[in-house]
Amino acid sequence: MKTTYPKCEPAEKKFYIFDAEGLVLGRLAVRAATILRGKHKPTFHPAVDTGDFVIVINADKVALTGNKLEDKYHYTHSGYPGGIKATQYKKLMAEKPEFAVRKAVEGMLPHNKLGRVMIRRLKVYKGTEHPHASQKPITVNLND
Repeated sequence: MKTTYPKCEPAEKKFYIFDAEGLVLGRLAVRAATILRGKHKPTFHPAVDTGDFVIVINADKVALTGNKLEDKYHYTHSGYPGGIKATQYKKLMAEKPEFAVRKAVEGMLPHNKLGRVMIRRLKVYKGTEHPHASQKPITVNLND
């Protein structure tokens, strides 16, 4: 039996839309990362980019469970001694909810060149408006 290897040429990529209102951040990120990687397709291969586009709307209404708003921090470091900065997720979700959703999904993708290509297909928006209506996105219901 011969092993099939999917073609590297770009196939027709679909657009999927997630409404993040009332959803838990981690569960949303898992489903988005699955579609970005292409694991929902029968032609999935870990070394080939077979994923689709993901649009996340209402990123400002995503939920964090437990005390994560107060206890969870996003860290950045300048590279110099003492150059670490910590931002509480309560502040991060109020100011840049798109960044918080993007970082959650990015952490679930491969940390290599392929993962950097995949994260570019993630589009996150604060409200319900998005400029991708002409691509006819498929609505994904995550409450099931």
